[in-house]
Amino acid sequence: MGWTDERVEMLKKLWLDGLSASQIAKQLGGVTRNAVIGKVHRLGLSGRAAPSQPARPAFKPARPARPVVAAQPAARRPAAAAAAPVEAAQVPAPRPANFVEAPGTATVLTLGAHMCKWPIGDPATDGFTFCGRRSGGEGPYCNEHARIAYQPQQTKKKSGANELARSLRRYI
Repeated sequence: MGWTDERVEMLKKLWLDGLSASQIAKQLGGVTRNAVIGKVHRLGLSGRAAPSQPARPAFKPARPARPVVAAQPAARRPAAAAAAPVEAAQVPAPRPANFVEAPGTATVLTLGAHMCKWPIGDPATDGFTFCGRRSGGEGPYCNEHARIAYQPQQTKKKSGANELARSLRRYI
């Protein structure tokens, strides 16, 4: 079916009323949504009264405010303590999330191949630095930061009869 003058006028009226291309195609009949979009584009129609609204507005509850945690500045351990050998069985617990580390000694421009690349601070600020100490061998971090970054794999508990029964209940 072609675009007659009456159909073009009806298209313009419905478009300015805010109907979607799919709704206009249904009312006109004999044309697809893409045909309506193409004709609107060729006619140069742009201003719409209001965009079509969904039948039911989606309700999103307000997110609860995040608690603010005050950061406690902590003193940096001396380099001699960080270089002390650590036994495999003795792995320290990771630092809490609110730990604030003292500024490092390296920037993006001064960071070398064998320097610790642990980021310190917010990358969006001018005070952003890297640890800068000598990296501890194979990885990109010094020994202290490697212990934080690479946690030992947790051993899986052996499943007993109760665990097997609980797993099977999911599938039954």
